[in-house]
Amino acid sequence: MLLVAATLAIIVVTLTTRRARSGESDAIAGVVLRWDPDPRDQLPIAGAQIIADRGTSDDAAATSDATGLFRIRLRAGLHEGEAVNLRVRHRDYAPIELSVPLSDRIVVIHLSPVHVESNISAAGPVSTISNVRVRYASKITTTVNVGSTVKSFEVVNTGNVPCAGTPPCSPDGRWKATVSGISLDAGDGNEFGNARVSCIAGPCPFTKIDSDNFSAGGRRISVSVRNWSGTTTFLIEAEVFRTVATDTIRRFYPIIFGQAMNFTLPIDAQGPSIEADLNGADIVFPLGPELNLSWGNCSLIVAPDHTKRYHCELKPGYRFS
Repeated sequence: MLLVAATLAIIVVTLTTRRARSGESDAIAGVVLRWDPDPRDQLPIAGAQIIADRGTSDDAAATSDATGLFRIRLRAGLHEGEAVNLRVRHRDYAPIELSVPLSDRIVVIHLSPVHVESNISAAGPVSTISNVRVRYASKITTTVNVGSTVKSFEVVNTGNVPCAGTPPCSPDGRWKATVSGISLDAGDGNEFGNARVSCIAGPCPFTKIDSDNFSAGGRRISVSVRNWSGTTTFLIEAEVFRTVATDTIRRFYPIIFGQAMNFTLPIDAQGPSIEADLNGADIVFPLGPELNLSWGNCSLIVAPDHTKRYHCELKPGYRFS
């Protein structure tokens, strides 16, 4: 009796803001949920058809999304408080019809499942499910050091030669200079990191780095040095890194309310399965794309952020420890 009454229930929550209707269509917004006496099990229903029946040819309709949300736009010019009849249909739930006043209110509609299964076994022992964990695979990227490199290069120049306005010159324009450098390639799939350049021989104080294309790293690095004295020798040193993708197994505990469990998986989760003790035996239960679980009925909703929300209810003959 409670279930039948709940089927026809509609909760209307008043919003504090008012919408302007001038020049726009009126709208009815709300959400469709599965009826359950426990609010934690009032799950959103996707794919419910909501038809606004005003007895005219301008009936409007909408379909609830993954979160149960629907929004029906009606023709402009309707009056505040005018009744609109809603017909709600879904293949897995009992249909209902209700009347709602046109207003700035959120309509919450509860539907009752067509088939209500009892989790109480009529005969025989009840199997116990305990220590339930969710397991899935995820890709992670790891950067590893695969080597290092060191190269020397010379910047050949003759010191104390006036520049006479013919570049390249020393920074003050007085002495003739030479600009030279080196470039390195780490190879396909590799990158340089922690690159540094140092002068190790010659009149180093009379040199400067002209272009630094090594500090930021990357597959290709280079440097050019200006020298306005005698020949100098430089070193370029760097470490070589490679980023690789590997699979990692992750586990976590779902939330269990009564005879149902809920959990959410991230976008990149692969191969989800349930690990659980069935009558004391630790068993892995792959879900698969069909959400096949020998001891439970599972449903999946893909949220707007593409995370996956799972809800699994125990079949008759099973109970959570």
